[in-house]
Amino acid sequence: MKLLAPSILAADLSNLAQQIRLAEIGGADLIHCDIMDGHFVPNLTFGPIIVKAAKKVSQLPLDVHLMIERPYNYLKEYIEEGANFLTVHYEASTHLNRTINRIKELGAKAGVSINPATPVHILKDIAEYVDLVLIMSVNPGFGGQTFIPNSLRKIRDAVLLREELNANFLIEVDGGISKETVRNISNAGCDVFVAGSSIFHHDNISAAAAELKNMISSVEV
Repeated sequence: MKLLAPSILAADLSNLAQQIRLAEIGGADLIHCDIMDGHFVPNLTFGPIIVKAAKKVSQLPLDVHLMIERPYNYLKEYIEEGANFLTVHYEASTHLNRTINRIKELGAKAGVSINPATPVHILKDIAEYVDLVLIMSVNPGFGGQTFIPNSLRKIRDAVLLREELNANFLIEVDGGISKETVRNISNAGCDVFVAGSSIFHHDNISAAAAELKNMISSVEV
């Protein structure tokens, strides 16, 4: 099943409840929260308070992506505020196995993310332990960027890795997902689609979400 995860990074946070509701009406399956610290990535977004606010106004699972240094120090806080999926970066985690285990101990699904220049094969020794592999298809830090074409190869590499390990992790893609790119991304093997600007910057948020949801569900054979 293909899942749509609208990213509230692109939403109007002053009207968060309504924005999330409109995305839900359009068929959202998860709500994606991009946490940036201004150090690991060149931008500063929001923290646990917004995650807590999103949890209050939505029954959907929260998909929280930590683009921060020393993520291990903040796992408990984000899970307590409502993260159902919690994803950390391979590049930011010195003791990744310990971090993944801790996320699960705290009761959330554990994910690992890689930047565009990081190859999928580097995850071979951790992938069987995670619930989600997030492939960044833009350089993380800002919304509205253009999809990096070789990300399609990385998605296919993740599919092959999952088969090789007989694993069950979801393959998530974040960056440049729009109605122009979503079908190719879906056909490559993506399971979870993070879309921000293409949903929340649209005049009709519900219609934009519904269009993407319909497109990702129509995989070419």
